[in-house]
Amino acid sequence: MTTTTYTVGALAKATDTKTVTIRYYEQQGLLPSVTRTPSGYRQYTVSDRDRLLFIRRSRALGFSLDDVHELLGFADHPDASCASVDAKVAAQLEQVQARIRDLQSLEQELLRLSACCAGGVIQECRIIESLSG
Repeated sequence: MTTTTYTVGALAKATDTKTVTIRYYEQQGLLPSVTRTPSGYRQYTVSDRDRLLFIRRSRALGFSLDDVHELLGFADHPDASCASVDAKVAAQLEQVQARIRDLQSLEQELLRLSACCAGGVIQECRIIESLSG
């Protein structure tokens, strides 16, 4: 029975991740150190691929690298309570909702500024005047 392994290039292609990012995740301890072939090529396993996909999905949800490290720690203990994971996700959701509120306020201010514009020249520009204080 053959075990599927990936070179860093093949892993990058399989997970749509840049090779430099894969190496960075290794350096940060998010991915374990991998074995190397006699010629020095890294050999990643299906488990490494799955872990990398977990990292990518977590990052896509806005989790920091520290958060991802913590989530991986939780995932590495499948028999533990998921209360810590729930709390981590709830905290992330609160941060996302706060950012959405901030962006909505920003949108309103930009709409207000856009409505100030009557055309003309910079000297009479209400947007520049508003931004100037």
